[in-house]
Amino acid sequence: MNAKIYITLKKGILEPQGKAIQHSLFDLGYKEIQEVRVGKIIEIKMKGTNKEEAGNKLKEMCKKLLANTVIEDYRFEIDPDVE
Repeated sequence: MNAKIYITLKKGILEPQGKAIQHSLFDLGYKEIQEVRVGKIIEIKMKGTNKEEAGNKLKEMCKKLLANTVIEDYRFEIDPDVE
């Protein structure tokens, strides 16, 4: 099964990369842009597990290594039908 983990900075955490992109888009004429947030996506392929067990393992991975839970939020999607 495949999983996608989405990691972003928590609201209220200064995000200079997002601000830089927002200003550049504004300078290019995209005046409607109000906020840009930048994050990362991690794709993981897993085997030998069911969806519930995979979810538990993904939470564990995020808390131990993949996300800094002090300043980052994470969520994930699991596609159990992918071989």
